[in-house]
Amino acid sequence: MSELALYAVSQAASRGRRYVDEPPSHRSEFQRDRDRIVHSTAFRRLEYKTQVFVNHEGDLFRTRLTHTLEVAQIARGIARALRLNEDLAEAISLAHDLGHTPFGHAGQDALNACMRGQGGFEHNLQSLRIVDLLEERYAAFDGLNLTYETREGIVKHCSAENARQLGELGERFINRTQPSLEAQICNFADEIAYNNHDVDDGLRSGLITLEQLEEVTLFARYSADVRAAYPGLGGRRLVHETIRRMINVLVCDLIETTAGNIVRESPGDLAGVRLSAPLVAFSDELHEAQREMKRFLHKNLYQHFQVLRMTRKAARIVSDLFSAFVSDPRLLPAQYQAGAEQPRSIADYIAGMTDRYAIREHRRMFSVGES
Repeated sequence: MSELALYAVSQAASRGRRYVDEPPSHRSEFQRDRDRIVHSTAFRRLEYKTQVFVNHEGDLFRTRLTHTLEVAQIARGIARALRLNEDLAEAISLAHDLGHTPFGHAGQDALNACMRGQGGFEHNLQSLRIVDLLEERYAAFDGLNLTYETREGIVKHCSAENARQLGELGERFINRTQPSLEAQICNFADEIAYNNHDVDDGLRSGLITLEQLEEVTLFARYSADVRAAYPGLGGRRLVHETIRRMINVLVCDLIETTAGNIVRESPGDLAGVRLSAPLVAFSDELHEAQREMKRFLHKNLYQHFQVLRMTRKAARIVSDLFSAFVSDPRLLPAQYQAGAEQPRSIADYIAGMTDRYAIREHRRMFSVGES
């Protein structure tokens, strides 16, 4: 790793951990965070939680785990180019989706509706809850006892009401200051990854077509470049060559625009970053291109009738399970019954389910002949 910029997060300036921990040997504090995340139960479960397509629909679609790895790869590359802390960017990326429910955003929306009046449900806050409380791996503390900087990066957005309950982590939402550049980068790496892999998965599924995508500026521009460079190329190679070019131009644009913003704003150090306007950004041209792609995916993929049918089923599974457990906590596994009088405990249990476990659990609960 090259020498860090003055505005990067350094280990020496870390605000530390909630519980005193022996300093790590032969690795940084943020590398320790990364390792604890990778070894967590919640991280392993991401293999069977989905993005758009439910787990049983095919083995080649992205899962939360493959998405998370793509985000971490992109974030590290951007951090390296800007002389930021790669290890911190990686740790935040690896933890950012730990709190996602089964069935992607459909599951989250359903669980949030179930928790209305009980504080709601938001996957970023659930990720924080997992690393602060729910993981049970260490004798000395609950959770993973991550550094403040990694925990800060996990909370991408937060209401003022929830921010007031987060102590020092919530101060930036109340005071309207910024997180570290490493945290800002992870948000954009997440966007780059999911837009592009949803294009790939949408094409693979047949729910969107190349002809439709040729009407989208970003895709049309780089598919034309591929066709010019490789006449006659088609199929999966054309798709992959186009997507890799789109990812590359987005990453390069983000690096160059952010570097220009840093020069212009001259934050000086991390404190300056926190008091500045957001510094990580796309150029106006690429920002609009990303917005156009998002609009296309929303209309043609996320609102496709086949996706909506599965979304409806997913919401029903989550809602049915929540209602059943609230009405009779004895239906829960024994280890969850102690806290079952609290709806939050039931939400923790459901949010931790994988797609296929939730489907099996619903079948056991509501299908005659299942046990």
